[in-house]
Amino acid sequence: MDNSKTVSVLNDLLTITNDRIQGFSKVEDKVWEGYPHLRADYDNMVAQSATMKNELSGLITERGGEPDQTGSAAGSIHRAWIDVKNAFSGDNAEASLGNVVYGEQAAIDAYQSALDSGDLCPESSRVVLDQLHHLKASHDKFENLEDLKN
Repeated sequence: MDNSKTVSVLNDLLTITNDRIQGFSKVEDKVWEGYPHLRADYDNMVAQSATMKNELSGLITERGGEPDQTGSAAGSIHRAWIDVKNAFSGDNAEASLGNVVYGEQAAIDAYQSALDSGDLCPESSRVVLDQLHHLKASHDKFENLEDLKN
Protein backbone atom coordinates (compact mmCIF):
# COMPACT_ATOMS: atom_id res chain seq x y z
CA MET A 1 0.00 0.00 0.00
CA ASP A 2 1.29 3.45 -0.93
CA ASN A 3 1.31 5.60 2.19
CA SER A 4 3.02 8.60 0.62
CA LYS A 5 -0.09 10.83 0.62
CA THR A 6 -0.94 9.94 4.22
CA VAL A 7 2.66 10.55 5.32
CA SER A 8 2.74 13.88 3.51
CA VAL A 9 -0.50 15.09 5.12
CA LEU A 10 0.60 13.85 8.56
CA ASN A 11 3.94 15.63 8.16
CA ASP A 12 2.07 18.84 7.29
CA LEU A 13 0.10 18.46 10.54
CA LEU A 14 3.29 17.68 12.43
CA THR A 15 4.80 20.92 11.12
CA ILE A 16 1.69 22.80 12.34
CA THR A 17 2.03 21.10 15.72
CA ASN A 18 5.71 22.07 15.88
CA ASP A 19 4.70 25.66 15.08
CA ARG A 20 2.10 25.46 17.84
CA ILE A 21 4.68 24.29 20.39
CA GLN A 22 7.13 27.02 19.35
CA GLY A 23 4.35 29.61 19.46
CA PHE A 24 3.38 28.64 22.98
CA SER A 25 6.87 29.60 24.10
CA LYS A 26 6.05 33.19 23.07
CA VAL A 27 3.38 33.55 25.76
CA GLU A 28 5.18 35.07 28.70
CA ASP A 29 4.45 34.46 32.35
CA LYS A 30 3.18 38.02 32.86
CA VAL A 31 0.08 37.10 30.85
CA TRP A 32 -1.04 35.01 33.79
CA GLU A 33 -1.19 38.06 36.07
CA GLY A 34 -4.32 39.18 34.18
CA TYR A 35 -5.65 35.70 33.44
CA PRO A 36 -4.48 33.44 36.29
CA HIS A 37 -7.41 31.04 35.91
CA LEU A 38 -6.34 30.24 32.32
CA ARG A 39 -2.88 29.02 33.30
CA ALA A 40 -3.95 25.42 33.93
CA ASP A 41 -5.79 25.29 30.58
CA TYR A 42 -2.76 26.77 28.83
CA ASP A 43 -0.39 24.29 30.48
CA ASN A 44 -2.75 21.53 29.37
CA MET A 45 -2.56 22.82 25.77
CA VAL A 46 1.23 22.74 25.91
CA ALA A 47 1.24 19.16 27.24
CA GLN A 48 -1.42 18.18 24.72
CA SER A 49 0.75 19.53 21.90
CA ALA A 50 3.59 17.23 22.94
CA THR A 51 1.20 14.27 22.93
CA MET A 52 -0.14 15.25 19.51
CA LYS A 53 3.40 15.53 18.17
CA ASN A 54 4.24 12.05 19.46
CA GLU A 55 1.06 10.56 18.00
CA LEU A 56 1.67 12.11 14.59
CA SER A 57 5.33 11.08 14.60
CA GLY A 58 4.29 7.52 15.45
CA LEU A 59 1.75 7.38 12.63
CA ILE A 60 4.32 8.72 10.16
CA THR A 61 6.96 6.20 11.24
CA GLU A 62 4.46 3.30 11.14
CA ARG A 63 3.72 4.21 7.52
CA GLY A 64 7.39 4.24 6.54
CA GLY A 65 7.87 7.99 6.64
CA GLU A 66 10.35 10.26 8.36
CA PRO A 67 8.76 12.72 10.82
CA ASP A 68 9.52 16.36 10.05
CA GLN A 69 10.77 17.90 13.28
CA THR A 70 10.83 21.49 12.03
CA GLY A 71 8.29 24.27 11.96
CA SER A 72 7.07 26.08 8.89
CA ALA A 73 8.34 29.30 7.36
CA ALA A 74 4.86 30.78 7.89
CA GLY A 75 5.05 29.85 11.57
CA SER A 76 8.44 31.52 11.88
CA ILE A 77 7.10 34.67 10.25
CA HIS A 78 4.08 34.66 12.55
CA ARG A 79 6.29 34.31 15.64
CA ALA A 80 8.49 37.18 14.43
CA TRP A 81 5.34 39.25 13.93
CA ILE A 82 4.29 38.41 17.50
CA ASP A 83 7.66 39.69 18.72
CA VAL A 84 7.27 42.95 16.79
CA LYS A 85 3.67 43.40 17.88
CA ASN A 86 4.57 42.75 21.53
CA ALA A 87 7.41 45.25 21.33
CA PHE A 88 4.98 47.98 20.28
CA SER A 89 2.10 46.95 22.53
CA GLY A 90 4.17 46.57 25.68
CA ASP A 91 3.62 42.80 25.76
CA ASN A 92 -0.12 43.27 26.15
CA ALA A 93 -1.69 40.16 27.70
CA GLU A 94 -4.75 40.35 25.46
CA ALA A 95 -2.57 40.55 22.36
CA SER A 96 -0.53 37.54 23.47
CA LEU A 97 -3.63 35.47 24.16
CA GLY A 98 -5.17 36.72 20.92
CA ASN A 99 -2.18 35.21 19.14
CA VAL A 100 -2.94 31.91 20.85
CA VAL A 101 -6.49 32.06 19.49
CA TYR A 102 -5.20 32.95 16.01
CA GLY A 103 -2.74 30.04 16.07
CA GLU A 104 -5.37 27.61 17.29
CA GLN A 105 -7.72 28.67 14.48
CA ALA A 106 -4.95 28.16 11.91
CA ALA A 107 -4.33 24.67 13.32
CA ILE A 108 -8.07 23.87 13.24
CA ASP A 109 -8.24 24.92 9.60
CA ALA A 110 -5.23 22.77 8.69
CA TYR A 111 -6.62 19.74 10.51
CA GLN A 112 -10.02 20.12 8.85
CA SER A 113 -8.34 20.40 5.44
CA ALA A 114 -6.35 17.24 6.17
CA LEU A 115 -9.52 15.35 7.02
CA ASP A 116 -11.34 16.72 3.97
CA SER A 117 -8.47 15.79 1.64
CA GLY A 118 -9.29 12.09 1.66
CA ASP A 119 -5.57 11.35 1.79
CA LEU A 120 -5.54 9.88 5.30
CA CYS A 121 -5.88 6.19 6.06
CA PRO A 122 -8.68 5.26 8.51
CA GLU A 123 -6.42 5.03 11.58
CA SER A 124 -4.79 8.37 10.80
CA SER A 125 -8.20 9.95 10.25
CA ARG A 126 -9.33 8.80 13.70
CA VAL A 127 -6.25 10.26 15.39
CA VAL A 128 -6.47 13.53 13.43
CA LEU A 129 -10.18 13.86 14.22
CA ASP A 130 -9.50 13.32 17.92
CA GLN A 131 -6.73 15.93 17.83
CA LEU A 132 -9.05 18.33 15.99
CA HIS A 133 -11.60 18.01 18.81
CA HIS A 134 -8.88 18.95 21.33
CA LEU A 135 -7.85 21.95 19.21
CA LYS A 136 -11.42 23.18 18.98
CA ALA A 137 -11.91 22.83 22.73
CA SER A 138 -8.76 24.81 23.53
CA HIS A 139 -9.65 27.46 20.93
CA ASP A 140 -13.10 27.86 22.46
CA LYS A 141 -11.64 28.38 25.96
CA PHE A 142 -9.48 31.28 24.80
CA GLU A 143 -11.71 32.78 22.12
CA ASN A 144 -13.68 35.34 24.16
CA LEU A 145 -10.93 37.04 26.12
CA GLU A 146 -13.12 39.82 27.48
CA ASP A 147 -15.33 37.22 29.15
CA LEU A 148 -12.25 35.61 30.69
CA LYS A 149 -10.75 38.67 32.38
CA ASN A 150 -10.29 38.21 36.14
